[in-house]
Amino acid sequence: MKQLHLGAFFFTPGSHSAGWRHPLAVADSDMSFAHYVHMAQVAESGCLDCVFFQDTVAVNGTANLDGAGPWRPAMGRQVFPEPATLIAALAPVTKHIGLVATATTTYNDPYTIARRFGSVDHISGGRAGWNLVTSQIEDEAGNFGFDRHPDHANRYERAEEFFDVCAGLWDSFEDGAFIRDKTSGRYLDPSKGHILNHQGEFFRVRGPLNLPRTPQGRPVIAQAGSSGDGRKLASRVADMIFTAQSVLSEGKAFYDELKARAAAHGRDPDHVKIMPGFMTILGETKDEAEQIAGELGEMMEEANAMRLLARLCGDLDIHAYPIDGPLPDLPPSNAARARQEHLMAKARAENLSIRQVARYLGTSLGHQLVVGTPMQVADTMQAWFEAGACDGFTLLFPFYTKPLEDFVRLVVPELQRRGLFRTAYPGTTLRESLGIPVPANRFAAG
Repeated sequence: MKQLHLGAFFFTPGSHSAGWRHPLAVADSDMSFAHYVHMAQVAESGCLDCVFFQDTVAVNGTANLDGAGPWRPAMGRQVFPEPATLIAALAPVTKHIGLVATATTTYNDPYTIARRFGSVDHISGGRAGWNLVTSQIEDEAGNFGFDRHPDHANRYERAEEFFDVCAGLWDSFEDGAFIRDKTSGRYLDPSKGHILNHQGEFFRVRGPLNLPRTPQGRPVIAQAGSSGDGRKLASRVADMIFTAQSVLSEGKAFYDELKARAAAHGRDPDHVKIMPGFMTILGETKDEAEQIAGELGEMMEEANAMRLLARLCGDLDIHAYPIDGPLPDLPPSNAARARQEHLMAKARAENLSIRQVARYLGTSLGHQLVVGTPMQVADTMQAWFEAGACDGFTLLFPFYTKPLEDFVRLVVPELQRRGLFRTAYPGTTLRESLGIPVPANRFAAG
């Protein structure tokens, strides 16, 4: 029987824009390594497939600031450790759970990324994953010598080649290449070492990578793009796809399309796990859950929610429109295009005002939200899974650490009782947890 896959998306100090302000929240969970250790171990105690860290290489909203300000009203999610460093640090204090970190292809180079994530795969014994993204937040551009991002399509063309270079570098040495025979003096079997010599539109990389083949062959690849360009890339290279459908019929359509695209690339569709974002606000009763949701809603500053919306509005100044009027047609965004399209479609379908769209984004980042009891959360997950709209979910939490603890304590046992989720890890690697095979080395005979 197929079972759900679950990953915990750690967007500290909370995926709700006001989550860090809640009385039960740990406001410094973004920079407290002790809390990251606790969170990873809690997720592992619930047999979750992985913990998943986002990244932005900038402080949001600073592109037009000079000197000391003026700074915008305070909101969370501004500072956090570099995530590949963080997952390397979490490897020794966990045993089974996958460790996935985001790194952009827009402002990195393939050799560095291949070496970094290959190293974490070795350090963790085969539990590393790379969330391959193109940069969204325009604030990042100024930190790398640019006034603005390259065009959306150009970023994805670069990302396609970026992955190909990394995959080639991870195949630099076949299994068993390093003999290390003291008696004969043979350290390496040269027939099992390979020079990549990649020359493409964006990169020239000789290789080889100065790492042996990793325990998983290469790290698991996650991808979060849902635009046309993002779907093209994800269906070709991703093992896990993090998406943002919140209506079951839309989730089913996305699932079917991505599985068909993967098959068209010659891949086994079952080896591509589609895991839409899923935020829970849990209570042991419905009233308790709604009370927490209400408290969070009262703490949300609309100026902060509007800033989240503004960055998805392309060159249109959303602040120039009446906040209680309808969301206008938005010019194509050079940031998160799929998320922009999702917001426009939801606003039209539900006749939402600009204020309501901003608050929706500030509450759940545009992902599905369930406010309720463990039974209600499990019912929704089961409905999506059995309808063929997902292979599992990427879990978001309004703040940390109690909502994560409550999910593992209350929802995981309910899913296990229904036979929908594992009670023990099937192996020691992330690929084993996901049911995804180790890829063949391109250079190996046969």
